[in-house]
Parts: sequence; structure tokens; C-alpha cells
Amino acid sequence: MTNLNEIVNRIKDILSTEMGERKIFDKDVANELGINQTTFATMKKRGKIPYKEILEFCARRKISINWLLFNQVVKSIEKESEKYERIHYFRDIYASAGGGALNYNEDSEYINIDKNLVDKFGGKHSIKYIKALNVLGDSMEPTLKDGDMVFMDTTSKNIFKNGIYIVTTPMGLFIKRVQPKADGSVALVSDNKSYANEVVNLEDIEILGKVVGVLSSEV
Repeated sequence: MTNLNEIVNRIKDILSTEMGERKIFDKDVANELGINQTTFATMKKRGKIPYKEILEFCARRKISINWLLFNQVVKSIEKESEKYERIHYFRDIYASAGGGALNYNEDSEYINIDKNLVDKFGGKHSIKYIKALNVLGDSMEPTLKDGDMVFMDTTSKNIFKNGIYIVTTPMGLFIKRVQPKADGSVALVSDNKSYANEVVNLEDIEILGKVVGVLSSEV
């Protein structure tokens, strides 16, 4: 079973090569992953693997997540590649769970996802329709938190079915529960009760897809 200490040691090897073969410390790994050093120390103590940050670390360097997590060599990865699926990750797209901020960039990269997760998203038949992007803001807490990575099924757009949806509006890109109203408008509903519902005309929005999975940004 892969543990966080093994993963950290592999990351240190990578950083040592990049930084001129100098000694690499846990604080260097934490900084590279974008995790507070105290939080990272707690994660190591608990054995909590920061999957989202590791996925981004690998994507930036074109490193196989399989090697970093499971120490698989290339030929092993080739033989076992059928155990993994690739998903489009839009690093620079943020679905606002707060004040409507929008950072939209069509550039994307692929991340490798274990088929056990794929099954939770609906199975291989739908994997090409799954996209990953980021959450910005706190209005969907405690369900979704700022910095979480969410997985969206772009074929699931029926807002009459309960769930959380990614929605484009004149104010930006939002991640909300969507409740159709009798007058033809829809309410964008936050799980954080500190936020009031926002009512918009149905013709003014586009449903991009339904959230089917999440990788938490927290310990």
C-alpha cells in the first residue's frame, strides 16, 4: 500500500534534480504542492495523501501519477494502463461558489484517474464526458470548499434531478443547486445558508453539467 512518506520521497527526488541536487526538506515539498507547512506536517502524521495537489504537481511536469503514487515503472504502466482513465482537467477554470468571480481559460491538460473513481462517476461509457475544474469561494460549504477539484458530467443537464450543477450566467460561472420555478425562472441555491438564493431567467443561463465527484482541498 502506497503511503505518503513514500510519495514525499519521490517528490524530493524530483525536486532535488530540479534544484541542483541539493538536499530537499519537507517544507520544500509543502511549498511546491501549495500546502501550508503546518498543514502538511499534520497530513504526514495522519497519512492523509493530498491527491488534488499531487495531481497538479504531476500535470505541471508531465509526470505519470501512477509512478508517483505507486512507483510503477514505464513498462509496468503500459501493461496496466487499462486500469486507468484520462480526464480533461481545466486548471484555470474556476466555478464560483461565492461572489461570481470568473477565471476562464480553455487550455486543459489530462490527469489519470483510477477506474474505481471512474465507476463512481458513472463508468467508462461516460468518462469522455467528464471534466475536472476548481471551486472558488465558500457558498457551497460544507458540501464543497474553496480549492476543491470537482468532476462534472457534461451529459447530465436535467435540472429537475437533484444535484449540484455548473452553470454559466451573465455574472459568471457558478456551481450551485438549481431549482426550477413555476414562472420559468430558476433559483441558484447555495448550501451555505449565509448566502441568499439568486433568481435568474432560464434563458439567461446554460447548464454545463452535473457534479459527480470531488477531491477535497482539505486535510
